[in-house]
Formats: sequence, C-alpha cells, structure tokens
Amino acid sequence: MADFSHVETYVFDLDNTLYPADCHLFKQIDARMTRFIEETLQLPHEKARILQKQYYAAYGTTLSGLMIEHQVKPHDFMDYVHDIDLSPVAENTKLRSAILNLPGKRYVFTNGSVRHAENVAGKIGILDLFDGIFDIEQAEFKPKPHRETYQRFTEYFGINPSLSAMFEDIPENLKTAHDMGKTTVLVQSDAEWFADEPADRRPARPGEYFDHVHHVTQDLTSFLSGLKTAA
Repeated sequence: MADFSHVETYVFDLDNTLYPADCHLFKQIDARMTRFIEETLQLPHEKARILQKQYYAAYGTTLSGLMIEHQVKPHDFMDYVHDIDLSPVAENTKLRSAILNLPGKRYVFTNGSVRHAENVAGKIGILDLFDGIFDIEQAEFKPKPHRETYQRFTEYFGINPSLSAMFEDIPENLKTAHDMGKTTVLVQSDAEWFADEPADRRPARPGEYFDHVHHVTQDLTSFLSGLKTAA
C-alpha cells in the first residue's frame, strides 16, 4: 500500500493513462497525424511518417514541430487528429469509484485538447470527477515536458507540488514533476508500439524503472484503490 496521505492534489495524464494503452485508441490518433501531414504538406506516406516522428522527438509533440516549421494552425491539426472512434474505450465504473474516493482536487494535464479530454473522460464515465483540465492550448502550445508548462499548470490551479501526485505513461514527462517535488507514478503497459516511436517518448513498459519515478503500476484502478490517503 503506497502512502499518499500527504497528497492533496491528483494530476492525471489522459492518453494511455486514464484508459489502458492496449485498447489502441492512441494508434488512431497517431495514424491521423501521419495522414494530416500527408495531406497538408503533400508528402508520400513514408516521408510524412518519418517527419511526424522527427518532430515528435525534437519538439515534444508533432504539432509543435508543424507549428514551428510549417506555420500549421493548431486547431486545424487537433480537430483532425482527434476525430476518432471512441468505441475501443470502455466505461470503467471501478476506476470511477477509485478516483471518486481520492481526497482533494483532481485534474487532467494533457498535451491534447480539452475537447479530446472531455470526449475520452466522458466515455470512461469520469469527466465529472475532475476539477479542471489543462490542455496544450492553455500551455501556449508548449508541451510536456517543458518546465514552464508545468509551472503554468501549477500556478493556474494554485497547486502545491510537494502535496501533489502525477500519473503518466511517458517517463520523460515525470522528470520535471519529480524535480518540482511531486510524487510520481508511472503507468506501464505491455501494449505493442510502432518500431519508429522515439525511444524516450514512448509509453513505459513493465520492468522499466527510473530514478525520478516513485511508483509504477500496470493497473491504475488497483493502484488508486489500494492507496493510503488522507482521512
């Protein structure tokens, strides 16, 4: 039982964290990113795919690279890539109960859009449990793991980092949280990922451990249900 009795604020990433990675919802988004680049930059599929991953590795998100290198309008991109089939995401009453029982504030902190977060969290059945959503637009399109984005998020909601916990599937995104004093939880998955996924930007796999990660889990619901929290 992990001792979270000091935690007053729970911060959750969205994709591959609040829903299991093996439902492959994000693979739909990933494929639509490639297609957006193909259509927007008039590139063949192979070159569009390479460029997508190059920008992801270099800028933190594909969107950031497209904005900087090609002046792509962010809402055009987000509306396109988040136009996906949500049927693989199931309602999760056990996760709802686990989050509902957490004392204090709860937030979603995502590199996606508010609309996407609302759609997905609504499908899971947990949207109403969060006190706020902080998305890439509120971050002025500087994605995690930029430190200033974490500071902006923290100031926006008035969070004390030392009294907060952050849940993420990408190890790199937890480093800044750790450095700011947050308790860090890495959500791991054995779901298969594309071979061209940048090694330091892909979701964590079971058995991977990092100095800046306090806790790891392959089952978010069970982890939350077993926490020792403040009375």
